[in-house]
Amino acid sequence: MLVCRHKPGERNTTRISKNGLQLPGAASHGVCFRMYTEDEARKIGVVGWVKNTSKGTVTGQVQGPEEKVNSMKSWLSKVGSPSSRIDRTNFSNEKSISKLEYSNFSIRY
Repeated sequence: MLVCRHKPGERNTTRISKNGLQLPGAASHGVCFRMYTEDEARKIGVVGWVKNTSKGTVTGQVQGPEEKVNSMKSWLSKVGSPSSRIDRTNFSNEKSISKLEYSNFSIRY
């Protein structure tokens, strides 16, 4: 699930949205995908979480200003970790939300 929100204290001038993130076509196990995703999220300035699924895919949520979330979506779709292979991404359930649910970006297990 991918979530787009503003950080506390940011001017609310961009659209705030929430949607789901699934990377069903990402070869994620053994390529440090979660670690690189966490690092990139912190560089971009978004919050949320990421985790591997038992099916070898990746799921998560991202929150922040729309332009930052779009940057993260682009990175997840086109770059990923250096050893990953991304065949397909699915961002769904986008909707507006009023405040951040997370204070940082983390890896879930």
